[in-house]
Amino acid sequence: MCMNSIKDILGFEFFNYKDFSLTIKSVLIIVVAFLITRVLLWIIKKIMFRKKDIDFAKRGTLHSVYQIVAYMLWIITILIILESFNVKITVLLAGSAALLVGVGLGLQNTFNDFISGFILLFEGSIKVGDILEVDGDIIKIRKIGLRTSEAFTRDDIVVIMPNSIITTNKVINWSHQSKKTRFRIKVGVAYGSDVDLVERLLMESATEHPEVVNDGLIRARFVDFGNSSLDFELLFFSKNIFRIENVKSDIRRTINRKFIENKVTIPFPQVDLHVRSDDTK
Repeated sequence: MCMNSIKDILGFEFFNYKDFSLTIKSVLIIVVAFLITRVLLWIIKKIMFRKKDIDFAKRGTLHSVYQIVAYMLWIITILIILESFNVKITVLLAGSAALLVGVGLGLQNTFNDFISGFILLFEGSIKVGDILEVDGDIIKIRKIGLRTSEAFTRDDIVVIMPNSIITTNKVINWSHQSKKTRFRIKVGVAYGSDVDLVERLLMESATEHPEVVNDGLIRARFVDFGNSSLDFELLFFSKNIFRIENVKSDIRRTINRKFIENKVTIPFPQVDLHVRSDDTK
């Protein structure tokens, strides 16, 4: 009697249309399937990221692999739920083929973004944590989704961009460099300045900064004779790629201080104005 009452409760229908019926049993199947999938993903994530000392590059790769596994599990879960409702996937796809073609034509850009998302996740050329230069903007990837990717700029502004922007545009991946990258600072000094002194002061300014690595690779170059200045270029290596503008600012401040102490002048543009008198009046 008790078993019959349980079956009656589980068989209670909320909705019925032709061969499809929504019962308490089917709702429980959906809930259990989703809970099992969430628990499996939680276990997989814990296993994949169990080591705390994972290096930066490997962590980005693991994030991509986890995203792929998560999408595959959710697809399998949805298919199992549909099968439990006696929904034939092949019949469903065949019946909706014409509709999918129409939707596809109207949503070409969206599908392009989805395909780009799969490319990013499977190819692994761009991973979570990578620093990119896209259309002149420096961003750091925080999340790669199927349609969009999430990143933040040097001003800590969150940017959500379609994946097709990354796959179809020219993108510089600074994280693919070696662990350090070379940067440069340009400065001009007044004509008549001691060139050797200027080069020495520039190199000292870079050497003193804690974020500059490989002191032996620091170079100061006399680049050109400018319109109103002798032009120099300071080259140095740093691992702080994302916040390099802060490093450059510190070095420029040091350069300015050393120039003042050593009486090296940074010129400013000058314009000569010639006034002619009109003798005809």
